[in-house]
Amino acid sequence: MLSTTLFPGRYVQGAGALSRLGGELARLGGRHFVICSPHPLEHLLPGLLPSLEQAGAVRTERFGRECTDKEIERLLALAREFGAQTVTAIGGGKTLDAAKAVAARAGLPVAVVPTIASTDAPCSSVCIIYTEQGVFHRVDILPRNPDLVLVDTEVMAQAPARFLVSGMGDALATWFEAESCRISRGRNIPGDVGSMTAHTLARLCYETIRDWGLAARTACEARVVTPALERVVEANTLLSGLGFESGGLGAAHSIHNGLTALPEVHALFHGEKVAFGVLASLFLTDKPVALMDEVYALCEALGLPTTFADLGLAGVADLALLRVAEKACAEGESIHNEPMEISPKLVLSSLKAADAEGRRRKST
Repeated sequence: MLSTTLFPGRYVQGAGALSRLGGELARLGGRHFVICSPHPLEHLLPGLLPSLEQAGAVRTERFGRECTDKEIERLLALAREFGAQTVTAIGGGKTLDAAKAVAARAGLPVAVVPTIASTDAPCSSVCIIYTEQGVFHRVDILPRNPDLVLVDTEVMAQAPARFLVSGMGDALATWFEAESCRISRGRNIPGDVGSMTAHTLARLCYETIRDWGLAARTACEARVVTPALERVVEANTLLSGLGFESGGLGAAHSIHNGLTALPEVHALFHGEKVAFGVLASLFLTDKPVALMDEVYALCEALGLPTTFADLGLAGVADLALLRVAEKACAEGESIHNEPMEISPKLVLSSLKAADAEGRRRKST
């Protein structure tokens, strides 16, 4: 069986990295269609425009908050009308995914500039499509990875620490899911098995979050860039991106997708729901108690959800949880990469066990 490992064309990270954006875009073309999340459109882009305009003609467009088919088509029409030669995204994960989809449909190179370290979307060829109501709809696999990923850690440090912590919750799943795929010979995103490189990077991702996560959160709360913050931003963005795409996904992300069926969790960030999916997967995959204790302690220290109440689901009924479990076990979901029997009943039990352990620990 073949293994495939995917990488972005170029990854640039560090304090002040935004100063490189104009020069990097000039390598890719002369007419730049820039899609921005609302906050960076108003607070970040004005200071960038002079350098971007030195790289060629620029048109900017506000992102419509949800990565839907309708929003992608709207942005694609505007990019074509402008005669874009490149597509650039500045903002959060849904903005980046939409820009990647626009660039793929237009056949153009894409540059992504995350302004928060909340997901591992920037480096991947994966695009998650949602409904207008924010419910997970499907995953599209695009023909190529981004041509440029540019990460300014000074920008990351100015964002609320909750974004960084959410990114750590997303990154927390990387090794557990890749390890399940390694054991089961489960397929990665390209449909092959993961390489030694992918599995090693996935393990490094977990170790970085475990060892440096709390120090990075402290730095972000102080709005300063430290070596710990640099390490964790790289883990959230590059290591997690390479690890999940080339190593493979498992139960945690399927449980996230299942949780989106409940309106009560829509206010939570992607990584916060994924983190609880990791906790449930520990029970599903029968991990050793010592490892469970390590992961729960890390989630507690970082402020990630460990109970239904933390998810906004206090007193949730079994019938609602069964909806989550059934959606998590749908045909084609990555949970089927796990090296054991999978059923909605088992997932439901794992969800309830994860909540019970979280409540037990809070009460002691």
